[in-house]
Amino acid sequence: MDLMDKWNYSIFFQEALSQIKESYIQEGKAKEFDMWFSFEYHDSTENSITIMVPSNFFKDQLISRGYIALLEQKLEELSGKQITIEFFIQAKKEENIQSHNLTNDIKIEKKEIVQKPVQNSKGKHPQLREDYIFDNFIIGDNNTFAFNAASAISKNPGKAYNPLLIYGGVGLGKTHIMQAIGNYTHQNTDLKTIYLTAESFTNEFIQALNDRTIPKFKNKYRNADVLLIDDIHFLQNKTETQEELFHTFNVLHDAFKQMVFTCDRPLSEIRNLSDRLRSRFERGLTVDLSPPQYETRRAIIVKKLELMNKKISDDIIDLIAENVVSNVRDLEAAITKIIAYTELIGKTITLEIAKQQLRDAFTSPRQGNISIEKIQKIVADHYNLSFTDLKARKRTKNIATARQIAMYIAREITEFSTTEVGAEFGGRDHTTVMHACQKIEELVKTDTHLQSNIHLLINTIKDAKK
Repeated sequence: MDLMDKWNYSIFFQEALSQIKESYIQEGKAKEFDMWFSFEYHDSTENSITIMVPSNFFKDQLISRGYIALLEQKLEELSGKQITIEFFIQAKKEENIQSHNLTNDIKIEKKEIVQKPVQNSKGKHPQLREDYIFDNFIIGDNNTFAFNAASAISKNPGKAYNPLLIYGGVGLGKTHIMQAIGNYTHQNTDLKTIYLTAESFTNEFIQALNDRTIPKFKNKYRNADVLLIDDIHFLQNKTETQEELFHTFNVLHDAFKQMVFTCDRPLSEIRNLSDRLRSRFERGLTVDLSPPQYETRRAIIVKKLELMNKKISDDIIDLIAENVVSNVRDLEAAITKIIAYTELIGKTITLEIAKQQLRDAFTSPRQGNISIEKIQKIVADHYNLSFTDLKARKRTKNIATARQIAMYIAREITEFSTTEVGAEFGGRDHTTVMHACQKIEELVKTDTHLQSNIHLLINTIKDAKK
């Protein structure tokens, strides 16, 4: 086979990807294409094309999801002959991280990789979990953009996307992504990496005020090269701490030092946050995490079991993936319970036993003893609707209004974020919830009947939990 034939194979490969991409865009699945067709042409033989993929896990996903079969079919249509796809697994850790679906928004060239991995010469970072690394993070439609941003930052801290703000509900992977940045910079660079929660930052600041050691406190954080602060929603109403963080931010930003923050809600929903600190958080890149879809949930379960060196049957994996829809933390809890039951009882768990053991995990998440499901049912009964109407895609006026009222009440009387509320209303995004809340809030100001109805519903919901 001569060089010209190989070059033609490369042309067939690029044209096949182009046609597949066009069809995915027409079907509204552009994100899916970006995530799974990010592999590159590597080589070819007379009857095959070899593509570069970041890991065996990624290869297995391409095969099991049917993407390779689709690509081979398209290649046969274009070339008139059967061409099989072979795989070349990229060995370098840095390439593994960057090859996972880099979108046009954040494109990392291989030449940007600056250092070879340090072989744990520094040891474990005292504030970071060792298992919170990029290789252990499962990418899905809900987190691709956040993952790519974090990956880019870890290789070039302080130069772009500074600060990075990641927000989303509980258990969606914010801390994992943030600490993955910290673990990467700690192990692969000489940069001083500091990780802590906003609560710890506040407590240290108060202690420094009491001990009159503020200069020491300032030096600690203003000399960081990479500063990672988790859960900044904790800063609500903490005026002096906000002031200190504002000045720390300015010093680090002016020195091109990387900052990453996480929050459980959009910045617009953090109350009593100073405007100038809010503007600093908004200065860089803001990305959100939403609850994972079925395919991602299943991949997470498989990966968690692999890390735990445990096995459960495929039907139980499917059962968990189909029913635990809230977040990664709840998926982990379900896996742990199944594994614990198997080990303690000493026998193989059946599908029926798994359903029984996980029945509590399959209900809606609760917070403050008030569940979103309870709110939905009471609001639906009040308006003579079914519970499923509020979660469905129906947009008739009576259903849409009741749905918006239920969302508004959920935000008023629980601590669920807009992302979490949206997930419980048929997987709607946080902007839909925000719009609903704003609309009802405006209507209540002028509609006394609606105001009375909402008060009645809230009282009924609170009484129902007693």
